[in-house]
Amino acid sequence: MFHQQTVALPPLPRGFHLVTRELVAPLAALARVRVGLAHFLLQHTSASLCLCENADPDVRRDLATWSDRVAPDGAAWMVHDAEGPDDMPAHIKSVVFGTALTLPIRDGALALGTWQGIWLGEHRDHGGSRTVVVTLHGES
Repeated sequence: MFHQQTVALPPLPRGFHLVTRELVAPLAALARVRVGLAHFLLQHTSASLCLCENADPDVRRDLATWSDRVAPDGAAWMVHDAEGPDDMPAHIKSVVFGTALTLPIRDGALALGTWQGIWLGEHRDHGGSRTVVVTLHGES
């Protein structure tokens, strides 16, 4: 079985946001998969997807602080600023954190660890809505 659909996420402020529920809720086909894989592809180059802590918001804040120190807005050594001072730093963060996740499915649900969740890293001040293509592959 293969199933693919696009999930739209609303605009979110800069930072890391737990979006597991928003990505999984629209996937009615997920309930039919006994064992398989879910592949999530974020269709943007200035945001990211990652799997991390799903309970303590301090983790998301600390990761945002770290990433802003590694790739600060308006750094003199960055040349690409076509869309403003947060443009190139957002691309760097997207590359570092990644834009895709492949996760196991077991008995109609993502087989995540107790404290794991899917995060959207929004690396722009005004990134807008984001789209994620989700492909499910598995046995029903």
